[in-house]
Amino acid sequence: MGVLLLFDIDGTLLAGATDAHRQALEAAILEVHAIDTHRHRDRVAPAGRTDGEIARLTLLEAGISALCIDERRDEVRDACCRIYAGICPPDLSRHVIPGIAELLPWLDGRDGVTLGLLTGNFEPVARLKLARARIGRWFAAGKGAFGSDSEDRAALPAIARRRSGHVRREDTIVIGDTPRDIACARADGVRCVAVTTGQYGAAELAAADAVARDSAQLRVRLEELGA
Repeated sequence: MGVLLLFDIDGTLLAGATDAHRQALEAAILEVHAIDTHRHRDRVAPAGRTDGEIARLTLLEAGISALCIDERRDEVRDACCRIYAGICPPDLSRHVIPGIAELLPWLDGRDGVTLGLLTGNFEPVARLKLARARIGRWFAAGKGAFGSDSEDRAALPAIARRRSGHVRREDTIVIGDTPRDIACARADGVRCVAVTTGQYGAAELAAADAVARDSAQLRVRLEELGA
């Protein structure tokens, strides 16, 4: 059986491509709940969280009941995806982390390696973001797991394994840049390679199976783990 590599997006594949995404989620919350999130933004750290969890925590901070959040969750998701499609910059290629554009085709060409996404982004947001960054072709439809599948990031690796036909945890590696990426991998009993291309350093990511400082070292670490 081959190896399933599950990539996070923001901080792992792309850097600095979150402005329109954040604006779309905030606009969706305003549209659906009539809540201006600006004064609550600093109370919810978004790194490694799913879009749904960010929306929930923000709305709880604003005093919205959990019942109301649950009832209108799909409305927020749909509004976010619609708004993002309208404001996403046409070209995000400059946000691709150095070396990623070369790493992905190299991995895709290796026997037994399957590439997938494991991201807190809602799937339409994730797909458009990567398409505009010109690296979306390496991630086939029907693979991976997204914030639209579950608010709980810990649930995503199992969803991604199931969709890819990979039932063996030992054949799955999560690649991400936050402690929450590591935690979700551990929750499913799969391996994790952490990269320091996001906001966290090697010391904060030491719980991963391996840590890479850049795309070149990520390639080495993945080879060492059998990819």
